[in-house]
Amino acid sequence: MANLDEKIALVTGASSGVGKVVAKHLASQGYCVAVGYTHNENNARAVVKEIKTIANNTGLAIHIDYSNLSSIKQAISSVERHFDGSISLLINNGAIAQEKDYLTITEDDFNRMMSTNLAGPFFTCQQVIPAMLKNQYGKIINISSIGGQWGGVNQLHYAAAKAGLINLTKSLAKLYSAKGISSHCIAIGLVETEMSKRELATEAGKQKVAGIPSGRLATKEEIAETISFLVSDNANYLSGQTLNMNGGMLFN
Repeated sequence: MANLDEKIALVTGASSGVGKVVAKHLASQGYCVAVGYTHNENNARAVVKEIKTIANNTGLAIHIDYSNLSSIKQAISSVERHFDGSISLLINNGAIAQEKDYLTITEDDFNRMMSTNLAGPFFTCQQVIPAMLKNQYGKIINISSIGGQWGGVNQLHYAAAKAGLINLTKSLAKLYSAKGISSHCIAIGLVETEMSKRELATEAGKQKVAGIPSGRLATKEEIAETISFLVSDNANYLSGQTLNMNGGMLFN
């Protein structure tokens, strides 16, 4: 990377799970990392402490509410002031989930899902792209789901939002690839997290795992490694891709 502006990353939903591992992984690559959180401030600050032990890198816990444009703008401004530069890498990982029968999903349920899982990433991208255009460099990684590719059963509104995120990624690539900004989407299947361990310990959960051709869940580290490749200079010619990290459940 040529300058400090190209080493500042914002990872949303980074106080735990996949986002936490991604944030630490980026820090090991020399990034200054803003650890985005909505509710778990203590967890986010703990992640920052871990980041500060990795190659002497700096980190910042930053509150960002995807459902509120003012919160998004304030978060990005705070990151830029703190690191004295602009964000060149955005990882849209933050999201909410809600298992609910389709016929019982309310208007409030739907609007909350769309504002957080689709509108939030949409406007966060919109806020960071002007600086990326000025620098003629930027990378955006949107974390989607296999549900956004093959539909949902108990989370139709979630699947619809994640499908929109895939299309947003393609649109951004069409608009900005020639201007030094690449956009990618990672459509995740089942991932090994504390929450999934509890769910998949049940008989129904075991059947889900049995249906994965690879016979296992993805690890958080595998997702972080994939992101590391996508943000590297070795991947500069890639843009607008949706990577299917689902163990073979769905492929193009």
